[in-house]
Amino acid sequence: MALIIGVDVGGSHVSSAAVDNESFKIIPNTYFSGFVDNKASKEIIFSKWAEIINKTIEECEYNDTIEIAFSMPGPFQYETGRAMFEGNDKFEALYNVLIPDEFSKYITSENISFRFLNDASSFGIGSILMNGLDKNEGKVVAITLGTGFGASFLENIIPLTKGKNVPINGCLWDKIFLDGIADEYFSTRWFIKKYEEYSGTEITDGVKEISNKNDEFSKRVFKEFAINLSCFMHPFLNDFGANTLVLGGNIAKCFTLFLPEIQKILRSNEIEIEIIILENTEESSIIGASYMFNDSFWVKIKETLPSF
Repeated sequence: MALIIGVDVGGSHVSSAAVDNESFKIIPNTYFSGFVDNKASKEIIFSKWAEIINKTIEECEYNDTIEIAFSMPGPFQYETGRAMFEGNDKFEALYNVLIPDEFSKYITSENISFRFLNDASSFGIGSILMNGLDKNEGKVVAITLGTGFGASFLENIIPLTKGKNVPINGCLWDKIFLDGIADEYFSTRWFIKKYEEYSGTEITDGVKEISNKNDEFSKRVFKEFAINLSCFMHPFLNDFGANTLVLGGNIAKCFTLFLPEIQKILRSNEIEIEIIILENTEESSIIGASYMFNDSFWVKIKETLPSF
């Protein structure tokens, strides 16, 4: 029986765990995580990834192949596994590197196969599996709110990247909003910029620090965020006919400060939708990526994997 390992590659970390693909749960004692310098050389990046993944392998018993599923940010050629990081200030040492060919030698096993999925899609799939939404034939929009703004549009677990009611590439970060693009308004840097602008106080610990202050300025920032996010998401949720909206990422951990306002605004626009908060985004991404080794699912999506 193959050992299935999900790997979540973030901008400054990598996390790995073995996954039971029947229960959609992480196998106990197999989760490991560590810091990665995204500006390091290819060899250092690969060595750090392998250090974490090999720890997971060491905790597992297997007698067949090791199947490694990566939840990977773009730009990336997901079908082939070729990294296209260029001009985005992270992992640029991996530009044009075919990861299955060059990374295999770092893993403590010879019989390995790799699959790759966009990180936002991985989170979306994982959120569906972890919440039992796969039992319903519904439409889910999953967004991650953190250093960047990720999104996936899913129907019957399948991430959609094109279609009449789906934004181009299934992405939202690059869509026009107010005086810029969505990523500029629904990310950590917006919170820091706005709080410092309103209060005149420097922020050193991101959104968590702002939420802990709980003063007039933080309340103003979170309300403005809720209004902006509701206004931006409203037409996409409406056009797609979403049944469920899932929120993840570090900002989502502060949901008590903005979710009631979002629910109120959406209801006023006659959008009745279930909203789920997933505070463990990494776990969801690991589980979602590992689902690529479900054969029937892989057949459905392998030829639609984006390359951007």
